[in-house]
Amino acid sequence: MQPATPTHEKKAGLLYWAQRALEECDKASQDFAPDPVHDLRVAIRRCRSLADGFLSVDPDPEWKQMKKSGKPLFNCLGELRDTQVMMEWVARLSEDHDSVRHTLLHSLAAKESAQKAAALEALRAFDRKRWLALNTKLAKRTGKIPLEGLVFQHLALERLLEAHELHRQALRNRTQVGYHQLRIGIKRFRYTVENFLPARHAKWAPELRDLQDALGEVHDLDVLRASIRAHPEIEAEDRERWFRRIAEERQKRLDLYRSKMMGKNSLWQVWRAELPIGPALEKAAMEKLRTWASLLDPDVRRSAYVTRIALQLYDALSRHGLACHKPEYRRILEAAGIVHDVGRSKGEAGHLKRSYRMITRLKPPLGWTEEELHCVAAIARYHRGGLPQTSASHFVGLSTRRRSELMPIMGILRLATAFDSAQNGRVARISVEPRDRTLDVYGQGMEDISAAAERLARARYLLEATSGLAVRIRPLTRKPAASSRVARHTARGAAGS
Repeated sequence: MQPATPTHEKKAGLLYWAQRALEECDKASQDFAPDPVHDLRVAIRRCRSLADGFLSVDPDPEWKQMKKSGKPLFNCLGELRDTQVMMEWVARLSEDHDSVRHTLLHSLAAKESAQKAAALEALRAFDRKRWLALNTKLAKRTGKIPLEGLVFQHLALERLLEAHELHRQALRNRTQVGYHQLRIGIKRFRYTVENFLPARHAKWAPELRDLQDALGEVHDLDVLRASIRAHPEIEAEDRERWFRRIAEERQKRLDLYRSKMMGKNSLWQVWRAELPIGPALEKAAMEKLRTWASLLDPDVRRSAYVTRIALQLYDALSRHGLACHKPEYRRILEAAGIVHDVGRSKGEAGHLKRSYRMITRLKPPLGWTEEELHCVAAIARYHRGGLPQTSASHFVGLSTRRRSELMPIMGILRLATAFDSAQNGRVARISVEPRDRTLDVYGQGMEDISAAAERLARARYLLEATSGLAVRIRPLTRKPAASSRVARHTARGAAGS
């Protein structure tokens, strides 16, 4: 990651939190007191939430390995932390002479003792060397995606929209599960902003923290209520007294949440206004695909070149009314050009089908549909090699009309790929000139007779077959400068006199 400031890097980098986790292991192991347990979980959670963010675009399997290596300890400490929080709530909501207080604390203390023993075993089993090695290696990859960039803005917007949907569900259903899921959704949004959008987090942190605390306490109170129900020896009158107190405290926190998150001026509106929308969102979605592809494609420059040539060809054809000029097809073509070679990350053999599978497994960026991403995968699958057949399995789920509309788009990418078959980027640009039923495609910098010209002659077939035009590939020759034409005219005139 590129830090917003040196201070942020010092306190928020992946390696910082990985090392912090190891330091907190030593502190927590002494007696597993509440504060050290909390601090250790925070450090591990920060590493895991950073991994979640990078996993959205970085396919390196070691992100999952890092999360897996810390999961048993994190979960074990979570159970212990929940018990310790319950003990704090019992003490907070009661007086020393309360019989229910003593019943609950006695039960929780026994549970805490067993959980501390389990936490000690989990801590001993935690492979510290493996943890540090993985995080040290992964920290080097974080610099490939800049903080505050479009990729992380896109991720934050995804998290925000997910949380808002959970908000709608929770307010509609008003169940304990609904509010708990909402708490998780806002927590994920908070960690995303905290980790990857530090400038926004500086403004939003107080409100995000208050909301997470309020919903977290609602969950704690729900758990406490369930704990009381699990003790049949508690008198009905005492149980009802505790339930009333819990309900009062719970309602205070729900009222706080609603005061901030309901109405036209809610925080949802504030946060949404500072994340991509319209053209900026389209750009962010494409940047997410580009970043994902760049971490897989062994020759990113070549893919960028092929994409540029493909778009030049598409735009030229569209201007002459010779290509389907629906806006969605231009961005589908652009995306296909960007990601068409991701399958090469695992070798040349079978990379076309592999690229198709990898693309179809992606979560569609915001503003994209599953079908559109399917189209991208199908175009990438046939950017070279065997010709596509509309009955092929790669088109399953697409309508007949969609399949026919994709064919010329495939033809454009195949031809663009062939322009750089020599992988030298020699053809700087192309232009198109239609003549009756013929389409002349001129390449600036190409040779009339060459191996590349021969490959282009083969690659043009799909575009010819699907457009109904005869495609001719020719070198783009520069017209002589005006001064040269005048000089030649003068010379001819002098010769004739």
